[in-house]
Amino acid sequence: METSAPMTEAMYYVLLTLSVPSHGYQLLSAIARASRGRVQMGPGTLYGVLTRLESEKMIQVVNDDGRRKTYEITEPGKAALAQETSRLQAMLADQERWEGEVKCLKN
Repeated sequence: METSAPMTEAMYYVLLTLSVPSHGYQLLSAIARASRGRVQMGPGTLYGVLTRLESEKMIQVVNDDGRRKTYEITEPGKAALAQETSRLQAMLADQERWEGEVKCLKN
């Protein structure tokens, strides 16, 4: 199993919402919708994450009209998102299994 550092929540939601090419304002709205309002990202955080993901080749600019850039997820970004999703699902499965074994944890 390939292991890498876990993603930040901000990175995860940016990659998740870039399944549809978007610019910054669209991403802020999409992240709030995707997280059901739980994640409210500010522009500074968003643009820091976009810069990092672009430098790591997980996203790319598909349009830059001088006023705004439109980004999309790349194949390496899709692979990283799938890996992180699997990691999170495995953690939840471990919790459910553990709760069943020791019968001591309550939700």
